[in-house]
Amino acid sequence: MNRLVTSIAGIVISGPIAVIIWPVCVYGFGQTIILSTIWSVLGGVLAFGASSIYMTARFLKKHGLSRKEYRYIQGNVKEAKSKVFRACKALLSIRHIPSLKERIELVRMIRKIYSLTKKEPKRFYQAEQFYFSHLDSTLELAEKYVFLAAQPKKNKELDLSLIETRRTLEKLTKTVEEDLYEVISNDIQELDFEIDVAKQTIKNTKESSLITGSKKWK
Repeated sequence: MNRLVTSIAGIVISGPIAVIIWPVCVYGFGQTIILSTIWSVLGGVLAFGASSIYMTARFLKKHGLSRKEYRYIQGNVKEAKSKVFRACKALLSIRHIPSLKERIELVRMIRKIYSLTKKEPKRFYQAEQFYFSHLDSTLELAEKYVFLAAQPKKNKELDLSLIETRRTLEKLTKTVEEDLYEVISNDIQELDFEIDVAKQTIKNTKESSLITGSKKWK
């Protein structure tokens, strides 16, 4: 849920209410300016809180989540934010041209999974392996590679370690790709269903046209 949008909506709703309350208190009930101001501010705050509660409840209902589930997901996604940033930064800092395209693709998939689960929290359950395992592994390997590659002197053992790290990152790229497909698996199934329905509709239309045409010739 976009907090900025929620805040703006709350201000749009509570602002006019606070403005209306002040003259009503002063001219309608004969309250003092100070007391009317207090009631106006209090009314605006209550209206802002009520609008926030309403929008949150509407958001949770739309995505089929309880408040407890949403807090759990929100906490994990928030914690992953810095990991996503660090992992992407480290991957793009690796100075190995042959693997650049693959690393850019890995960064793109990591960001995509994060943005999808942030926008639609319920997808988090399909991305748990990514958040609890694969993201951490990618971050650790990428940062370790950058650290070791930056050493002024290298030996055969270090070179082998860097090669092995790159190979492992290649495997992780395929794993993260599977994570992404898992996150969008429902969308793929829905699309396949819509395609089947469209094909059946086209088939029925053609058959209906043929039957109509044959009747005309008779």
